[in-house]
Amino acid sequence: MSKKSLPTTQKQGKARLGDQIRSIADRLKQETDVQIQATSRILGAAAQIAENHDRLINEVVDIVESDLNAEKQVNQKHIYTVDILKQQFKTLRDAKVHFNLKVTSWESLANKLNTASCQTTIIQNKPQSNQGLADTNVINSEYNFNNIEKLTVFLEPDVAEMFPNSEAVNEALRFLIRVTSKNR
Repeated sequence: MSKKSLPTTQKQGKARLGDQIRSIADRLKQETDVQIQATSRILGAAAQIAENHDRLINEVVDIVESDLNAEKQVNQKHIYTVDILKQQFKTLRDAKVHFNLKVTSWESLANKLNTASCQTTIIQNKPQSNQGLADTNVINSEYNFNNIEKLTVFLEPDVAEMFPNSEAVNEALRFLIRVTSKNR
């Protein structure tokens, strides 16, 4: 049998089958195009997220470095010399009373103050009255700085809102340490 001798119904059936296959192929192509576009958008969004992440990390590093530099400048202001102490206080007795230290000379006072300021951070914000501290800038010479296992710090209210407990504060500080250590 030749092609010409096929009945008309068979020709129409093959034509419909061919149309259905073309239709399915067209839909698959359209779906593939949609998937390619979606994948392209997803990859673009992922690239943008990565770029934003890098930018934010850089901003955090800049902020931390700025804070560390500011802290370093503040700490440098707390370096005491005999001349500075003599300018601030009329007598050694006045200085000893102010710092609540027992020393025998201006030199030993300066040494104790500088040693203490290197080993601990002086809390600059006044504590709440129920904490019973008269002056947060007083450094007690009888306190053994080598035995510090835990350090109590006072967070300002806006900072405390962000950290529900000490574990959250420590984790944030560890993150900052990691970030700054990687960028040195």
